[in-house]
Amino acid sequence: MSTEDTIQPSSRNANEARLFAIEASESQEAEPSGRPRLRCAERHQVVMQVASLDSLLPEDHRARLVWEYVRGLDLSRLYEQVRAVEGRAGRDAIDPRILVALWLYATLDGVGSARHLSRLCEDHVAYRWICGGVSVNYHTLSDFRTAHPELLDDLLTQSAATLMHEGLVTLHRVAQDGMRVRASAGASSFRRRASLEECQSQAREQVESLRRELEEDPAASNRRRQAARERAARERSERVAKALGELAEIESKKKGEKKEKARASTTDPEARVMKMADGGFRPAHNVQFATDTASQVITGVEVVNAGSDEGQMPPMVQQHQQRYGKVPEETLTDGGFAQLEDIEKVSSPAVGTTVYAPVQKPRKPGRDPHQPLPGDSATIAQWRQRMGTPEAQQIYKERAATAECVNAISRNRGLRQFLVRGLRKVRAVALWFAIAHNLMRAVALRAQAAWAAVGD
Repeated sequence: MSTEDTIQPSSRNANEARLFAIEASESQEAEPSGRPRLRCAERHQVVMQVASLDSLLPEDHRARLVWEYVRGLDLSRLYEQVRAVEGRAGRDAIDPRILVALWLYATLDGVGSARHLSRLCEDHVAYRWICGGVSVNYHTLSDFRTAHPELLDDLLTQSAATLMHEGLVTLHRVAQDGMRVRASAGASSFRRRASLEECQSQAREQVESLRRELEEDPAASNRRRQAARERAARERSERVAKALGELAEIESKKKGEKKEKARASTTDPEARVMKMADGGFRPAHNVQFATDTASQVITGVEVVNAGSDEGQMPPMVQQHQQRYGKVPEETLTDGGFAQLEDIEKVSSPAVGTTVYAPVQKPRKPGRDPHQPLPGDSATIAQWRQRMGTPEAQQIYKERAATAECVNAISRNRGLRQFLVRGLRKVRAVALWFAIAHNLMRAVALRAQAAWAAVGD
């Protein structure tokens, strides 16, 4: 008799019952029934969190880098302008270092609006850390951004000169390029002379009318509103008057019937309609950046309202002489800068820079563009022959890799449209971008130098 036959029927039924019970239990665990248990958001629970602003920001955060840079700057000119002093009544002034750090970090972060920046100072931990509990409003931020272009110009010089002293920037080879940036003006704001004169007359009448109302209104609250209206009307009248002045300059550059069609903007009189990168025509300013090709550090900044790059090379070379006491040994530009007079001017022994710019395609088919023409001076003949050599063509490739790369970085950081008006303010914004760019390049260059020293 087998072992299986010896098992009693009752025992077999009990074993089968236990087996089925286990299978049923496993099935229940795999497919639970009933209401799910979840951890839900509870936003009305009162909690106490003890933390300092410093503990909320990571040690390697970029905001700390910006603050360390600002701490090392000489901002004595800003401190001298502070009118709140000990022993006198009045509210304490905001530390200028906070305002400088805010705009530098905002520029790196792609923030170009003072209102947006003021909101970030309340909501974003990095901006709150920079403020350190100091409240700022958008009026203060907006005014500070464009109030000190001379200081910003000096900071740009210091940023590049410091790296030159460390041997990280040499000014051996500098690339220059222009970038058209949309102005804070609409196409409909451009008017001809007759329309501008009519606008000026209306603006003056409105200013006088509001001024009379302001003097006759006894209510203080209404006086405040009237004062704001009067100020707005006065500013518009000033812009129209400036537009008429700019129109005279525009007319002087046109001939014949084109002079009568000249127009100027009543919103930003110093803006000009320019051909943009996409082929369209819009009000814009021409931002000129000069960049050291070896380090990609911006060494020169200028803003003009000319749609062409003609004539912009000599002023930039001269700017380097004023900033650093030397001119670039070699200057790389595109064909828009390659004017024969400009090449002769900067290549003369008195200046001493070597120009690398493409030679214009000859009108006569079959003629070698790199062969000197009968009327060429010795300097122009050398330039033509130089650009025909493989060495010059290899050097010229650095222009696009440097200048256009820096332009693209600026675009990615928000340099697509100016929110301020007038060349002075626009140049101040361009300087903020250059200083912020050089800050990050300095960090990268010093890190590379440190790694190279460790490797040696």
